[in-house]
Amino acid sequence: MLFNSDIFILVFLPITLGLFLFLRGYGFFRLAIAVLVLASLFFYSWWDPKNIFIMISSLLFNYSWGRIITRSDRGKLFLVIGIFVNILLLSYYKYSYFLVENVADLTGLDFHIHKIILPIGISFFTFQQLAYLVDTYRGETKEYNFISYCLFVSFFPQLIAGPIVHHKEIIPQFNSIRNNRSIFEDFSIGTTIFVIGLFKKLIIADSLAKFADPTFYVAAKDIGQLSFMSAWLGAIAYSLQLYFDFSGYADMAIGLGRMFGIKLPLNFHSPYKSKNIIDFWRRWHITLSRFLRDYLYIPLGGNRKGKFKRYNNLLITMLLGGFWHGAGWTFLLWGGLHGVYLIINHAWHALVKKFSLVPISYISSFISSAITFLSVVFAWVLFRAVNKKGVINMYKAMLGLNGFSVSSSLKGHVPILGSYLKYNGFFHSSPVNWNAGMMLVIPCLLVVFFLPNTQECFARYNPALGLSDFDKISGVTEKMQFRPSILMSVLLGIIFSVMVIMLYVGVDSEFIYFQF
Repeated sequence: MLFNSDIFILVFLPITLGLFLFLRGYGFFRLAIAVLVLASLFFYSWWDPKNIFIMISSLLFNYSWGRIITRSDRGKLFLVIGIFVNILLLSYYKYSYFLVENVADLTGLDFHIHKIILPIGISFFTFQQLAYLVDTYRGETKEYNFISYCLFVSFFPQLIAGPIVHHKEIIPQFNSIRNNRSIFEDFSIGTTIFVIGLFKKLIIADSLAKFADPTFYVAAKDIGQLSFMSAWLGAIAYSLQLYFDFSGYADMAIGLGRMFGIKLPLNFHSPYKSKNIIDFWRRWHITLSRFLRDYLYIPLGGNRKGKFKRYNNLLITMLLGGFWHGAGWTFLLWGGLHGVYLIINHAWHALVKKFSLVPISYISSFISSAITFLSVVFAWVLFRAVNKKGVINMYKAMLGLNGFSVSSSLKGHVPILGSYLKYNGFFHSSPVNWNAGMMLVIPCLLVVFFLPNTQECFARYNPALGLSDFDKISGVTEKMQFRPSILMSVLLGIIFSVMVIMLYVGVDSEFIYFQF
Protein backbone atom coordinates (compact mmCIF):
# COMPACT_ATOMS: atom_id res chain seq x y z
CA MET A 1 0.00 0.00 0.00
CA LEU A 2 1.46 3.33 -1.05
CA PHE A 3 0.54 6.82 0.15
CA ASN A 4 -0.34 7.76 -3.42
CA SER A 5 -3.07 5.13 -3.76
CA ASP A 6 -6.82 5.46 -3.51
CA ILE A 7 -7.14 2.56 -1.05
CA PHE A 8 -4.76 4.31 1.36
CA ILE A 9 -6.31 7.78 1.10
CA LEU A 10 -9.98 6.78 0.99
CA VAL A 11 -10.05 3.72 3.26
CA PHE A 12 -6.98 2.96 5.38
CA LEU A 13 -6.09 6.48 6.53
CA PRO A 14 -9.64 7.64 7.52
CA ILE A 15 -10.37 4.44 9.47
CA THR A 16 -6.99 4.35 11.24
CA LEU A 17 -6.96 8.05 12.08
CA GLY A 18 -10.60 8.06 13.17
CA LEU A 19 -10.16 5.09 15.49
CA PHE A 20 -6.91 6.48 16.93
CA LEU A 21 -8.40 9.91 17.65
CA PHE A 22 -11.54 8.36 19.14
CA LEU A 23 -9.58 6.19 21.58
CA ARG A 24 -7.17 9.01 22.39
CA GLY A 25 -10.04 11.43 22.94
CA TYR A 26 -11.66 9.16 25.51
CA GLY A 27 -8.41 8.58 27.38
CA PHE A 28 -7.57 5.10 26.12
CA PHE A 29 -3.99 6.09 25.33
CA ARG A 30 -2.33 2.68 25.49
CA LEU A 31 -5.11 1.13 23.46
CA ALA A 32 -4.73 3.90 20.87
CA ILE A 33 -1.03 3.08 20.54
CA ALA A 34 -1.79 -0.65 20.28
CA VAL A 35 -4.36 0.01 17.51
CA LEU A 36 -1.77 2.10 15.66
CA VAL A 37 0.69 -0.82 15.88
CA LEU A 38 -1.89 -3.24 14.45
CA ALA A 39 -2.80 -0.78 11.70
CA SER A 40 0.89 -0.32 10.81
CA LEU A 41 1.42 -4.08 10.62
CA PHE A 42 -1.67 -4.39 8.40
CA PHE A 43 -0.31 -1.57 6.22
CA TYR A 44 3.00 -3.43 5.94
CA SER A 45 1.38 -6.75 5.05
CA TRP A 46 -0.86 -5.28 2.35
CA TRP A 47 1.70 -5.62 -0.45
CA ASP A 48 2.68 -9.18 0.50
CA PRO A 49 1.13 -10.84 3.61
CA LYS A 50 4.14 -13.16 3.97
CA ASN A 51 6.33 -10.17 4.84
CA ILE A 52 4.53 -9.70 8.14
CA PHE A 53 6.39 -12.71 9.54
CA ILE A 54 9.72 -11.05 8.68
CA MET A 55 8.68 -7.85 10.42
CA ILE A 56 7.32 -9.57 13.55
CA SER A 57 10.36 -11.85 13.81
CA SER A 58 12.67 -8.86 13.53
CA LEU A 59 10.72 -6.96 16.19
CA LEU A 60 10.72 -9.87 18.65
CA PHE A 61 14.39 -10.67 18.13
CA ASN A 62 15.75 -7.14 18.44
CA TYR A 63 13.61 -6.13 21.40
CA SER A 64 14.54 -9.32 23.29
CA TRP A 65 18.18 -9.08 22.25
CA GLY A 66 18.36 -5.49 23.46
CA ARG A 67 17.24 -6.62 26.91
CA ILE A 68 19.84 -9.38 26.86
CA ILE A 69 22.57 -6.87 25.97
CA THR A 70 21.45 -4.61 28.83
CA ARG A 71 21.44 -7.34 31.46
CA SER A 72 24.50 -9.33 30.37
CA ASP A 73 28.10 -8.76 31.47
CA ARG A 74 29.12 -9.87 27.97
CA GLY A 75 27.18 -7.15 26.22
CA LYS A 76 29.75 -6.57 23.48
CA LEU A 77 29.58 -10.19 22.36
CA PHE A 78 25.79 -10.12 22.25
CA LEU A 79 25.90 -6.80 20.36
CA VAL A 80 28.15 -8.34 17.69
CA ILE A 81 25.78 -11.31 17.39
CA GLY A 82 22.76 -8.99 17.12
CA ILE A 83 24.41 -6.91 14.42
CA PHE A 84 25.40 -10.05 12.54
CA VAL A 85 21.84 -11.44 12.60
CA ASN A 86 20.37 -8.19 11.30
CA ILE A 87 22.97 -7.80 8.56
CA LEU A 88 22.48 -11.45 7.61
CA LEU A 89 18.72 -10.94 7.25
CA LEU A 90 19.19 -7.80 5.17
CA SER A 91 21.91 -9.39 3.04
CA TYR A 92 19.85 -12.48 2.28
CA TYR A 93 16.91 -10.53 0.92
CA LYS A 94 18.79 -7.64 -0.64
CA TYR A 95 22.18 -8.93 -1.77
CA SER A 96 22.20 -12.75 -2.09
CA TYR A 97 21.05 -12.74 -5.74
CA PHE A 98 23.59 -10.06 -6.62
CA LEU A 99 26.45 -11.93 -4.90
CA VAL A 100 25.61 -15.32 -6.43
CA GLU A 101 25.23 -13.80 -9.89
CA ASN A 102 28.62 -12.06 -9.69
CA VAL A 103 30.43 -15.09 -8.24
CA ALA A 104 29.04 -17.16 -11.12
CA ASP A 105 30.29 -14.56 -13.63
CA LEU A 106 33.75 -14.43 -12.08
CA THR A 107 34.24 -18.19 -11.67
CA GLY A 108 32.39 -19.34 -14.78
CA LEU A 109 30.41 -21.81 -12.67
CA ASP A 110 26.89 -22.57 -13.82
CA PHE A 111 24.80 -21.95 -10.74
CA HIS A 112 22.14 -19.45 -9.84
CA ILE A 113 19.27 -18.79 -7.46
CA HIS A 114 15.84 -17.41 -8.13
CA LYS A 115 15.59 -13.68 -7.62
CA ILE A 116 14.31 -12.95 -4.11
CA ILE A 117 11.52 -10.41 -3.73
CA LEU A 118 12.73 -7.66 -1.41
CA PRO A 119 10.36 -7.01 1.53
CA ILE A 120 9.34 -3.36 1.59
CA GLY A 121 11.12 -1.12 4.05
CA ILE A 122 13.54 -3.82 5.25
CA SER A 123 16.55 -1.50 4.92
CA PHE A 124 14.85 1.16 7.03
CA PHE A 125 13.56 -0.96 9.90
CA THR A 126 16.83 -2.93 10.00
CA PHE A 127 18.93 0.24 10.33
CA GLN A 128 16.61 1.61 13.03
CA GLN A 129 17.02 -1.54 15.08
CA LEU A 130 20.78 -1.71 14.52
CA ALA A 131 21.01 1.78 16.01
CA TYR A 132 18.82 0.64 18.90
CA LEU A 133 21.10 -2.32 19.68
CA VAL A 134 24.25 -0.18 19.52
CA ASP A 135 22.72 2.47 21.79
CA THR A 136 21.55 -0.26 24.16
CA TYR A 137 25.15 -1.47 24.49
CA ARG A 138 26.27 2.12 25.07
CA GLY A 139 23.69 2.52 27.84
CA GLU A 140 21.75 5.17 25.92
CA THR A 141 18.35 3.47 25.86
CA LYS A 142 15.65 3.03 28.46
CA GLU A 143 13.48 0.03 29.29
CA TYR A 144 10.92 0.80 26.60
CA ASN A 145 7.70 -1.17 26.72
CA PHE A 146 7.20 -3.63 23.88
CA ILE A 147 4.19 -1.88 22.29
CA SER A 148 6.01 1.44 22.07
CA TYR A 149 9.06 -0.32 20.62
CA CYS A 150 6.89 -2.01 17.98
CA LEU A 151 5.39 1.32 16.95
CA PHE A 152 8.83 2.93 16.83
CA VAL A 153 9.88 0.36 14.22
CA SER A 154 6.62 -0.16 12.31
CA PHE A 155 4.92 3.29 12.39
CA PHE A 156 3.50 3.35 8.88
CA PRO A 157 4.29 6.99 7.87
CA GLN A 158 8.03 6.23 8.04
CA LEU A 159 7.95 2.52 7.19
CA ILE A 160 8.26 2.37 3.40
CA ALA A 161 10.98 4.91 2.66
CA GLY A 162 12.00 6.56 5.90
CA PRO A 163 12.93 8.70 7.62
CA ILE A 164 15.21 6.41 9.62
CA VAL A 165 13.90 7.46 13.02
CA HIS A 166 15.86 7.25 16.27
CA HIS A 167 14.37 5.74 19.39
CA LYS A 168 15.25 8.80 21.50
CA GLU A 169 13.23 11.15 19.32
CA ILE A 170 10.16 9.02 18.61
CA ILE A 171 9.35 6.67 21.53
CA PRO A 172 9.02 9.50 24.10
CA GLN A 173 6.36 11.05 21.84
CA PHE A 174 4.34 7.82 21.91
CA ASN A 175 4.54 7.81 25.68
CA SER A 176 3.34 11.40 25.99
CA ILE A 177 0.35 11.57 23.63
CA ARG A 178 -1.90 12.02 26.68
CA ASN A 179 -0.32 15.45 27.21
CA ASN A 180 -0.87 16.62 23.63
CA ARG A 181 -3.76 19.07 23.48
CA SER A 182 -3.25 20.42 19.94
CA ILE A 183 -5.33 17.79 18.12
CA PHE A 184 -7.03 20.23 15.73
CA GLU A 185 -3.78 22.01 14.83
CA ASP A 186 -1.96 18.71 14.31
CA PHE A 187 -4.70 17.45 12.02
CA SER A 188 -5.00 20.63 9.93
CA ILE A 189 -1.25 21.18 9.55
CA GLY A 190 -0.62 17.50 8.90
CA THR A 191 -3.34 17.29 6.27
CA THR A 192 -2.08 20.38 4.46
CA ILE A 193 1.50 19.15 4.35
CA PHE A 194 0.31 15.73 3.15
CA VAL A 195 -1.66 17.30 0.26
CA ILE A 196 1.36 19.39 -0.77
CA GLY A 197 3.54 16.27 -0.74
CA LEU A 198 1.00 14.33 -2.79
CA PHE A 199 0.93 17.18 -5.33
CA LYS A 200 4.73 17.12 -5.64
CA LYS A 201 4.69 13.40 -6.23
CA LEU A 202 1.63 12.89 -8.40
CA ILE A 203 1.62 16.06 -10.49
CA ILE A 204 5.26 17.17 -10.69
CA ALA A 205 7.47 14.09 -10.23
CA ASP A 206 5.32 11.78 -12.36
CA SER A 207 5.19 14.41 -15.12
CA LEU A 208 8.98 14.75 -15.11
CA ALA A 209 9.27 10.98 -15.49
CA LYS A 210 7.75 11.27 -18.95
CA PHE A 211 10.87 13.16 -20.07
CA ALA A 212 13.47 11.26 -18.04
CA ASP A 213 12.37 7.69 -18.79
CA PRO A 214 12.63 7.80 -22.63
CA THR A 215 16.15 9.19 -22.47
CA PHE A 216 17.43 6.48 -20.14
CA TYR A 217 15.52 3.84 -22.12
CA VAL A 218 17.27 4.85 -25.35
CA ALA A 219 20.63 4.79 -23.55
CA ALA A 220 20.04 1.38 -21.93
CA LYS A 221 18.72 -0.31 -25.08
CA ASP A 222 21.32 1.33 -27.34
CA ILE A 223 18.64 2.00 -29.94
CA GLY A 224 19.89 5.41 -30.97
CA GLN A 225 22.64 7.94 -30.37
CA LEU A 226 21.72 10.54 -27.79
CA SER A 227 22.66 14.13 -28.40
CA PHE A 228 24.49 16.28 -25.88
CA MET A 229 21.39 18.35 -25.09
CA SER A 230 19.01 15.38 -25.00
CA ALA A 231 21.19 13.55 -22.51
CA TRP A 232 21.46 16.58 -20.24
CA LEU A 233 17.73 17.26 -20.46
CA GLY A 234 17.01 13.66 -19.54
CA ALA A 235 19.52 13.69 -16.67
CA ILE A 236 18.22 16.98 -15.27
CA ALA A 237 14.61 15.84 -15.67
CA TYR A 238 15.42 12.69 -13.71
CA SER A 239 17.26 14.72 -11.05
CA LEU A 240 14.16 16.86 -10.63
CA GLN A 241 11.88 13.82 -10.71
CA LEU A 242 13.86 12.22 -7.91
CA TYR A 243 13.90 15.52 -6.01
CA PHE A 244 10.12 16.01 -6.10
CA ASP A 245 9.46 12.29 -5.57
CA PHE A 246 11.58 12.18 -2.43
CA SER A 247 10.53 15.64 -1.28
CA GLY A 248 6.87 14.70 -1.82
CA TYR A 249 7.28 11.47 0.12
CA ALA A 250 9.09 13.29 2.96
CA ASP A 251 6.25 15.81 3.14
CA MET A 252 3.60 13.08 3.15
CA ALA A 253 5.42 11.18 5.91
CA ILE A 254 5.74 14.32 8.06
CA GLY A 255 2.11 15.26 7.37
CA LEU A 256 0.82 11.80 8.26
CA GLY A 257 2.88 11.67 11.45
CA ARG A 258 1.60 15.11 12.46
CA MET A 259 -2.04 13.99 11.97
CA PHE A 260 -1.39 11.49 14.77
CA GLY A 261 0.39 14.07 16.91
CA ILE A 262 3.86 12.68 16.14
CA LYS A 263 6.69 14.83 14.78
CA LEU A 264 9.03 12.91 12.50
CA PRO A 265 12.60 14.07 11.84
CA LEU A 266 13.37 16.25 8.86
CA ASN A 267 14.68 14.08 6.03
CA PHE A 268 14.90 16.46 3.09
CA HIS A 269 15.78 20.16 3.10
CA SER A 270 16.33 21.82 -0.31
CA PRO A 271 19.49 19.84 -1.14
CA TYR A 272 19.92 21.38 -4.61
CA LYS A 273 20.49 24.77 -2.95
CA SER A 274 23.68 23.39 -1.41
CA LYS A 275 26.92 25.25 -1.99
CA ASN A 276 29.01 22.08 -1.81
CA ILE A 277 28.70 18.30 -1.56
CA ILE A 278 29.23 18.31 2.20
CA ASP A 279 26.18 20.54 2.57
CA PHE A 280 24.27 18.41 0.04
CA TRP A 281 24.60 15.38 2.30
CA ARG A 282 23.41 17.43 5.27
CA ARG A 283 20.23 18.11 3.31
CA TRP A 284 19.57 14.96 1.23
CA HIS A 285 18.24 11.89 3.06
CA ILE A 286 19.25 13.56 6.32
CA THR A 287 18.46 10.62 8.58
CA LEU A 288 20.47 8.17 6.45
CA SER A 289 23.44 10.57 6.51
CA ARG A 290 23.05 10.81 10.28
CA PHE A 291 22.99 7.03 10.65
CA LEU A 292 26.05 6.54 8.44
CA ARG A 293 27.93 9.24 10.34
CA ASP A 294 27.06 8.04 13.86
CA TYR A 295 27.19 4.27 13.34
CA LEU A 296 29.76 3.83 10.57
CA TYR A 297 31.96 6.85 9.85
CA ILE A 298 32.70 7.78 13.49
CA PRO A 299 33.25 4.15 14.65
CA LEU A 300 35.69 3.74 11.73
CA GLY A 301 37.68 6.60 13.21
CA GLY A 302 36.04 9.62 11.59
CA ASN A 303 38.52 12.45 11.22
CA ARG A 304 40.51 11.60 14.36
CA LYS A 305 43.42 9.72 12.75
CA GLY A 306 44.78 12.04 10.09
CA LYS A 307 43.71 13.15 6.64
CA PHE A 308 44.42 9.91 4.80
CA LYS A 309 42.42 7.86 7.28
CA ARG A 310 39.63 10.41 7.19
CA TYR A 311 39.39 10.28 3.41
CA ASN A 312 39.49 6.49 3.50
CA ASN A 313 36.64 6.46 6.04
CA LEU A 314 34.62 8.84 3.88
CA LEU A 315 35.06 6.63 0.83
CA ILE A 316 34.11 3.44 2.71
CA THR A 317 31.06 5.13 4.23
CA MET A 318 29.78 6.40 0.89
CA LEU A 319 30.47 3.11 -0.89
CA LEU A 320 28.37 1.28 1.71
CA GLY A 321 25.77 4.05 1.59
CA GLY A 322 25.49 3.58 -2.17
CA PHE A 323 25.27 -0.20 -1.82
CA TRP A 324 22.51 0.26 0.78
CA HIS A 325 20.40 1.90 -1.92
CA GLY A 326 20.50 -1.13 -4.17
CA ALA A 327 22.29 -4.39 -4.96
CA GLY A 328 24.07 -3.34 -8.14
CA TRP A 329 27.39 -2.05 -9.35
CA THR A 330 25.82 1.22 -10.46
CA PHE A 331 24.71 1.98 -6.88
CA LEU A 332 28.16 1.09 -5.57
CA LEU A 333 29.79 3.36 -8.15
CA TRP A 334 27.32 6.13 -7.36
CA GLY A 335 28.26 5.95 -3.69
CA GLY A 336 31.95 5.82 -4.57
CA LEU A 337 31.66 8.87 -6.82
CA HIS A 338 30.03 10.83 -4.00
CA GLY A 339 32.82 9.63 -1.73
CA VAL A 340 35.35 11.13 -4.17
CA TYR A 341 33.28 14.34 -4.29
CA LEU A 342 33.42 14.58 -0.48
CA ILE A 343 37.17 13.98 -0.41
CA ILE A 344 37.73 16.75 -2.97
CA ASN A 345 35.41 19.06 -1.03
CA HIS A 346 37.24 18.49 2.28
CA ALA A 347 40.62 18.89 0.59
CA TRP A 348 39.48 22.17 -0.96
CA HIS A 349 38.27 23.47 2.42
CA ALA A 350 41.64 22.58 3.93
CA LEU A 351 43.41 24.46 1.12
CA VAL A 352 41.22 27.54 1.54
CA LYS A 353 41.87 27.53 5.29
CA LYS A 354 45.63 27.00 4.90
CA PHE A 355 46.14 29.89 2.47
CA SER A 356 43.42 32.11 3.96
CA LEU A 357 41.62 32.40 0.66
CA VAL A 358 38.65 34.74 0.86
CA PRO A 359 36.35 34.18 -2.13
CA ILE A 360 34.18 36.90 -3.68
CA SER A 361 30.83 36.06 -2.10
CA TYR A 362 28.28 36.38 -4.92
CA ILE A 363 30.44 35.01 -7.71
CA SER A 364 31.86 32.14 -5.67
CA SER A 365 28.41 31.30 -4.31
CA PHE A 366 26.95 31.02 -7.81
CA ILE A 367 29.90 29.00 -9.12
CA SER A 368 29.93 26.61 -6.17
CA SER A 369 26.16 26.06 -6.39
CA ALA A 370 26.37 25.39 -10.13
CA ILE A 371 29.29 22.97 -9.76
CA THR A 372 27.55 21.14 -6.93
CA PHE A 373 24.27 20.78 -8.83
CA LEU A 374 25.91 19.61 -12.05
CA SER A 375 28.09 17.14 -10.12
CA VAL A 376 25.00 15.70 -8.43
CA VAL A 377 23.15 15.46 -11.77
CA PHE A 378 26.16 13.72 -13.32
CA ALA A 379 26.21 11.17 -10.48
CA TRP A 380 22.45 10.52 -10.67
CA VAL A 381 23.03 8.83 -14.04
CA LEU A 382 24.64 5.93 -12.17
CA PHE A 383 21.70 5.84 -9.78
CA ARG A 384 19.12 5.71 -12.58
CA ALA A 385 20.80 3.64 -15.29
CA VAL A 386 19.70 0.00 -15.42
CA ASN A 387 22.85 -1.43 -17.02
CA LYS A 388 26.44 -0.65 -17.97
CA LYS A 389 25.49 0.21 -21.53
CA GLY A 390 23.04 2.83 -20.29
CA VAL A 391 25.71 4.48 -18.14
CA ILE A 392 28.27 4.57 -20.96
CA ASN A 393 25.82 5.93 -23.55
CA MET A 394 24.56 8.64 -21.20
CA TYR A 395 28.04 9.75 -20.19
CA LYS A 396 29.30 9.73 -23.79
CA ALA A 397 26.49 12.07 -24.77
CA MET A 398 26.78 14.29 -21.67
CA LEU A 399 30.55 14.69 -22.19
CA GLY A 400 30.04 15.68 -25.82
CA LEU A 401 31.60 12.56 -27.30
CA ASN A 402 28.61 12.29 -29.65
CA GLY A 403 29.03 15.91 -30.68
CA PHE A 404 27.51 19.03 -29.20
CA SER A 405 24.23 18.75 -31.01
CA VAL A 406 20.83 19.96 -29.91
CA SER A 407 17.36 18.74 -30.65
CA SER A 408 16.07 19.43 -34.14
CA SER A 409 12.80 20.57 -32.54
CA LEU A 410 14.65 23.71 -31.42
CA LYS A 411 15.74 24.68 -34.92
CA GLY A 412 12.60 26.62 -35.71
CA HIS A 413 12.61 28.38 -32.34
CA VAL A 414 16.24 29.46 -32.41
CA PRO A 415 16.90 30.58 -36.01
CA ILE A 416 20.31 32.03 -35.16
CA LEU A 417 21.62 28.49 -34.71
CA GLY A 418 20.79 27.69 -38.31
CA SER A 419 22.66 30.76 -39.50
CA TYR A 420 25.90 30.27 -37.65
CA LEU A 421 26.20 26.51 -37.33
CA LYS A 422 26.33 25.30 -40.89
CA TYR A 423 27.95 21.90 -40.51
CA ASN A 424 25.89 18.76 -40.97
CA GLY A 425 24.63 16.86 -37.98
CA PHE A 426 24.39 19.75 -35.52
CA PHE A 427 20.68 19.28 -35.08
CA HIS A 428 19.91 15.86 -33.69
CA SER A 429 16.74 13.93 -33.04
CA SER A 430 15.67 13.65 -29.41
CA PRO A 431 13.79 10.82 -27.64
CA VAL A 432 11.63 13.40 -25.86
CA ASN A 433 9.62 16.45 -26.82
CA TRP A 434 12.10 19.24 -26.17
CA ASN A 435 9.54 22.04 -26.10
CA ALA A 436 7.33 20.33 -23.54
CA GLY A 437 10.35 19.14 -21.57
CA MET A 438 11.86 22.59 -21.20
CA MET A 439 8.47 24.09 -20.32
CA LEU A 440 8.37 21.74 -17.32
CA VAL A 441 12.05 21.55 -16.38
CA ILE A 442 12.70 25.31 -16.27
CA PRO A 443 9.81 26.16 -13.88
CA CYS A 444 10.81 23.24 -11.68
CA LEU A 445 14.39 24.51 -11.51
CA LEU A 446 13.11 27.96 -10.51
CA VAL A 447 10.98 26.42 -7.76
CA VAL A 448 13.87 24.30 -6.49
CA PHE A 449 16.42 27.13 -6.38
CA PHE A 450 14.39 30.22 -5.51
CA LEU A 451 11.36 29.23 -3.45
CA PRO A 452 11.24 28.07 0.17
CA ASN A 453 10.53 24.42 0.85
CA THR A 454 7.46 23.06 2.60
CA GLN A 455 9.01 22.91 6.05
CA GLU A 456 10.22 26.51 5.81
CA CYS A 457 6.72 27.62 4.82
CA PHE A 458 5.31 25.89 7.92
CA ALA A 459 8.19 26.85 10.24
CA ARG A 460 5.90 28.73 12.66
CA TYR A 461 4.17 25.39 13.39
CA ASN A 462 7.45 23.49 13.94
CA PRO A 463 6.38 20.71 11.55
CA ALA A 464 9.39 18.40 11.87
CA LEU A 465 12.24 17.60 14.23
CA GLY A 466 15.60 19.06 13.24
CA LEU A 467 14.46 22.11 11.26
CA SER A 468 16.21 24.37 13.78
CA ASP A 469 19.55 22.75 12.84
CA PHE A 470 19.54 24.75 9.62
CA ASP A 471 19.96 28.44 8.96
CA LYS A 472 17.42 30.92 10.25
CA ILE A 473 14.44 31.43 7.96
CA SER A 474 15.17 34.24 5.51
CA GLY A 475 13.09 37.41 5.14
CA VAL A 476 11.65 36.18 1.85
CA THR A 477 10.56 32.94 3.47
CA GLU A 478 8.92 34.79 6.37
CA LYS A 479 6.62 36.52 3.88
CA MET A 480 5.76 33.19 2.27
CA GLN A 481 5.03 31.27 5.44
CA PHE A 482 1.73 29.43 5.54
CA ARG A 483 -1.25 31.18 7.08
CA PRO A 484 -4.63 29.41 7.31
CA SER A 485 -7.46 30.98 5.31
CA ILE A 486 -10.75 29.97 3.74
CA LEU A 487 -9.33 30.56 0.25
CA MET A 488 -6.35 28.33 0.98
CA SER A 489 -8.62 25.60 2.34
CA VAL A 490 -10.83 25.68 -0.75
CA LEU A 491 -7.83 25.63 -3.09
CA LEU A 492 -6.20 22.70 -1.30
CA GLY A 493 -9.55 20.89 -1.22
CA ILE A 494 -9.96 21.23 -4.99
CA ILE A 495 -6.37 20.10 -5.67
CA PHE A 496 -6.76 17.14 -3.33
CA SER A 497 -10.06 16.09 -4.94
CA VAL A 498 -8.55 16.19 -8.42
CA MET A 499 -5.61 14.06 -7.33
CA VAL A 500 -7.85 11.50 -5.62
CA ILE A 501 -9.93 11.22 -8.79
CA MET A 502 -6.73 10.69 -10.79
CA LEU A 503 -5.69 7.87 -8.47
CA TYR A 504 -9.17 6.36 -8.49
CA VAL A 505 -9.29 6.16 -12.29
CA GLY A 506 -5.95 4.38 -12.33
CA VAL A 507 -3.20 6.91 -13.08
CA ASP A 508 0.14 5.08 -12.81
CA SER A 509 2.23 6.34 -9.90
CA GLU A 510 4.88 4.74 -7.72
CA PHE A 511 7.68 5.94 -5.48
CA ILE A 512 11.25 5.71 -6.75
CA TYR A 513 12.33 4.86 -3.19
CA PHE A 514 9.83 2.00 -2.97
CA GLN A 515 11.47 -1.30 -1.87
CA PHE A 516 14.80 0.19 -0.77
